[in-house]
Amino acid sequence: MSSVASQQRVLSGMRPTGRLHLGHYHGVLKNWVKLQYEYDCLFFAADWHALTTAYEDPRGIQQSSFEMVVDWLAAGINPNACSIFIQSRVPAHAELHLLLSMMTPLSWLERVPTYKDQQEKLKDKDLATYGFLGYPLLQSADILIYRAGLVPVGADQVAHVEITREVARRFNHLYGREPGFEEAVELAITRMGKKTARLYTDLRKRYQEAGDAGALATAQALIRDQQNITLGDKERLLGSLEGGGKIILPEPQALLTPASKMPGLDGAKMSKSYGNFISLRELPDDVDAKIRKMPTDPARVRRTDVGNPEKCPVWQMHEVYSDDATRQWVQQGCRSAGIGCLECKKPVIDAVNAELAPMRERAREFESNPELIRSILSQGSEQAAALAEDTLKEVRAAMGLAYR
Repeated sequence: MSSVASQQRVLSGMRPTGRLHLGHYHGVLKNWVKLQYEYDCLFFAADWHALTTAYEDPRGIQQSSFEMVVDWLAAGINPNACSIFIQSRVPAHAELHLLLSMMTPLSWLERVPTYKDQQEKLKDKDLATYGFLGYPLLQSADILIYRAGLVPVGADQVAHVEITREVARRFNHLYGREPGFEEAVELAITRMGKKTARLYTDLRKRYQEAGDAGALATAQALIRDQQNITLGDKERLLGSLEGGGKIILPEPQALLTPASKMPGLDGAKMSKSYGNFISLRELPDDVDAKIRKMPTDPARVRRTDVGNPEKCPVWQMHEVYSDDATRQWVQQGCRSAGIGCLECKKPVIDAVNAELAPMRERAREFESNPELIRSILSQGSEQAAALAEDTLKEVRAAMGLAYR
């Protein structure tokens, strides 16, 4: 696949954690559902990544992957609109990871912000392993094996995309200099036509000599819009523009995901480890019971006590699920003691159950047909493997490993 076309490919994955909750839905899955109809999307269960911290007891990984994929499908991820697969079913991820490890400086991995942070958080685990140190590079391989141009991430994960960009840049610098590269670039420039060729040359000079970022962006757009040169020529021109060689592994861009506004039942971040979650397959009675037990403004000890919605976790749920009229009713009723806390919770209970109803129904269909899940994952893995092998062929050739 050409890096020119890679901007239309999106890759994202999740560690298998079993059944998902509303935090996952509002933080990730709603965005995936939208993206799958706008881009060429690949979504995968990152079971190898799960092993970086769960290598001592991996027994639940397979079932967790299966349960997670059921929730993806229940949430609206459509296997006819995207590829859904298991990471370990596509061994090319591991081969590219190995090849990239040969040229990636150790210091790059050690400086990833989450490396020491996770070690601190998971003190009870022995994380002095290469797998844990090298997981950012495996993430890079996950992205680069598909030459994905866009990676949906939260603000706290941008550093992982940045190291992937650096790895791709280093790879292209080391291995992208095909024999006769400069001559091929000059030929490609002449094929653009005199006027466009002069413009490209001027923009390249302005970027390389003065660091003009605007000139770089204009030149990249100019190349991508050319109709009279081959994809190979476009790759060479893009590589020459930044002073490198032919782009074999395109640098991905972070596609910032809007921050999830979904709070947990106690007002903290929704998490299984905190026990403050509502799962995507939660039964209606359980939703009712969980929300009824939610803490409220501690100032409202009695029904007649006035409260402040800003100090109440239930208000955060209203901000996600209620319309303006309901929110106004809550503000006025709480501050005047005109409504009780159970009354306030009722619209949230109804809204959450309405959101989950179609997901529960779809989940039941997939739960009753495990063969369908296996078929979806098998088909998705085959699609992913074919794309990955195309990349590996070029990578092997560039690294002198294309034996016949």
